[in-house]
Amino acid sequence: MKIPKTTNRYCSHCKKRTQHKIKSVSTGGKRGTLTWGSKSRAKKRGLNRGIGNKGKWGSKPAVSKFKRKSKTTKKTNIMYTCSECKKSKYQKKGQRTGKIIQE
Repeated sequence: MKIPKTTNRYCSHCKKRTQHKIKSVSTGGKRGTLTWGSKSRAKKRGLNRGIGNKGKWGSKPAVSKFKRKSKTTKKTNIMYTCSECKKSKYQKKGQRTGKIIQE
């Protein structure tokens, strides 16, 4: 999705519609070692050993890095900055944006 660099939005600090700059911000956050879907937690639970079908860990890995990936763009957060009061606000969390383009 392509987005313009600036847009008119309501600013909750100025209490009026003002020009806002749009900036793409990374979603951030590295995966924790013992989060719910982490490999280390699954191994501690003993899911990667024993007899029989290993399920997720049993078969060979994907043939190439291209076959592994299905999405073309990463999710990014969009930050709006008011041109008058210079206050910033996160909005539209986790939206798939390719580029932020100029008008």
